[in-house]
Amino acid sequence: MKKVKDKAQKWVNRVIKYMKNEPLYWLFVIVTTLDGLLLRTLTVQNPFTIRALLLDLAFSLLIGLLYLIGPRKKRFRKLLITSIILSAICVINSAYYNWYESFASISLLASSVNAFGVTDTIKKEVVHIYDFIYFLAPLILYVTSYVLKKKNKSTTSQILPKKKIAVQTTLVSLLLIAISSIMMLPSDWSRLTKLWNRESVVYAYGIYTYQTDDFIQSLQPKVTNIFGFDHALKKVTTYYNEHQTKHKNNEYTDILKGKNIIAIHAESFQEIAMNLTFNGKEVTPYVNKLAKEGIFFSNFYSEVAVGTSSDAEFTYATSMMPSNKGTVFVNYFKNQYVTIQNLLKKQGYNVYSMHGNVGKFWNRDVMHKTMGYDKLYAKESYNIDEVIGLGLSDKSFFTQSIPKIQDIKNEGNPYYITMIMLSNHTPFSDLDLMEEFPTTMTVNIGGTPVTRNYINNTTLGNYFRSVHYADSAIGEFIENLDKAGLLENTAIVIYGDHDARISKQYYDILYNYDPITDTVLTEGDKGYIDYNNYRYELDRKVPFIIWTKDTQYNTEVTTPTGMIDVLPTLGNMLGISSKYALGTDIFNITDGDNTVVFSDGSYLTDKIYYNVENSEIYSIKNDVTSEDYIKERCKHADDLIQVSNYIIAYDLIKEMEERKK
Repeated sequence: MKKVKDKAQKWVNRVIKYMKNEPLYWLFVIVTTLDGLLLRTLTVQNPFTIRALLLDLAFSLLIGLLYLIGPRKKRFRKLLITSIILSAICVINSAYYNWYESFASISLLASSVNAFGVTDTIKKEVVHIYDFIYFLAPLILYVTSYVLKKKNKSTTSQILPKKKIAVQTTLVSLLLIAISSIMMLPSDWSRLTKLWNRESVVYAYGIYTYQTDDFIQSLQPKVTNIFGFDHALKKVTTYYNEHQTKHKNNEYTDILKGKNIIAIHAESFQEIAMNLTFNGKEVTPYVNKLAKEGIFFSNFYSEVAVGTSSDAEFTYATSMMPSNKGTVFVNYFKNQYVTIQNLLKKQGYNVYSMHGNVGKFWNRDVMHKTMGYDKLYAKESYNIDEVIGLGLSDKSFFTQSIPKIQDIKNEGNPYYITMIMLSNHTPFSDLDLMEEFPTTMTVNIGGTPVTRNYINNTTLGNYFRSVHYADSAIGEFIENLDKAGLLENTAIVIYGDHDARISKQYYDILYNYDPITDTVLTEGDKGYIDYNNYRYELDRKVPFIIWTKDTQYNTEVTTPTGMIDVLPTLGNMLGISSKYALGTDIFNITDGDNTVVFSDGSYLTDKIYYNVENSEIYSIKNDVTSEDYIKERCKHADDLIQVSNYIIAYDLIKEMEERKK
């Protein structure tokens, strides 16, 4: 026992000696580790995972060794600069998470600029005061150094040689990494190598491991473009050979062939808004009407990654998943793709897009040419007479677009037009320019009607008010199209591009509010609804509606459907198809068992929702699903994402088409 105590005391003395030798180095290690812990707390809310703490500490120890390189007098300057850089990384990721609920990446920097550089409104929404708390780390270092100098105490000493400190510290760091690695499962290694789900990587391994991994991944394309091309081509070719199905006609084949198409890209329009009333007033009365009269896909999901709106455009048009390495619109706009737009052009259509923001936003002015559009009518083509949020208000945008559509009609060819809405975008500002729509609740208490605030003036409440405006704008637009005679031989397609990026806490209030007590139910209360990850994913559904004036289809499609399925499904109606489509014509699925794959590898069927972040499985139908059922769909999700990424990264459609010549 005495020997154990002696050894322990010896190690304690050694650590104290280390810390006395280089106090600022050890302070750097402590504050850097604490920054990583704080970031996990404020974002993914997982501060005390042992593995993440060990890896953060190992990183801090190793990166801090830069302090020992070079002349002694310049050491602190390097340590301070390093601390500022690492703190800035935490600040950027904190702000990025506020916006995307994900983490920044070297490959996504261009995309970040697209989001952060739009307007002051967005900047206010993205960056909060608390994001800068991470800069306390270099400040503490600087103050400590200043105090030590004032007290004539050296910030470094000669007790231990630099070489010995470096070697021993490196060994300790490697030991910590080894311990963390032993704790990892094969699925953990898969997450690190694929880096599809950035939140789960930060959750499990910490921000510094994630950023190191991301840096390595950013170098990968430069290597794989040389060495990985053949492998990627083989993988993609094999996938198509195994999954290519012969086109099958169904009752919807060619029903829209030759018709004009006006596709409304409805910004942040979630289906949850369609099912709500406040004080007897519908949030989205007009879209509800279109859904009842048209073909309504009531179980439809956006499959976007960090490119959000641009990813929705891409997935909708190509039937491919968005890129996990940057965004297609910014990073892969020169590639060759098969899209709804260029397929229709081959059928003699004129193809246009219209948007109330600048053409350079999300690189649309360039990417839309790649997709097959003849022209983009952007902000420069409109009179900016009313601004809501990011740019021209939706109502003014639609009103000013009517003459443009009339001119396109006068060209004499069938046309396809994409109308990209804007006003219903976070942070749901400029509500004073919108119709009053209070999200309150009136209850009868003791015979007296009492109005509760409910979710009024909350982020979710403001969203419902904003989407009510968007619904009104769509309604007015279609009525004006009708008055102008532009609904003849025309189909209206409406799709929500993605969810509104509203945190779970507000949905918890929506479902668990008790108007009698004016409180929110908590776990254990009668009537409490556990708002888990599956419910959250379900509420992030977006509408997909196909409507014509002359035919009321009155059809609801309940089969789980993803944005990737639009080209095969809508294309069948238009008489076009793409052999590179990775989605499915939903009307050829008779048993309802379609798999909707999300960009992080999670998926949803009519039976289960699988959350890849924590491997949770939520039963939807209470059907017994075998382990093989789950494994098969996990493999399908992985293959789909990988194949799509290969096609995008290596421009393989161009390659495969050239090899056929």
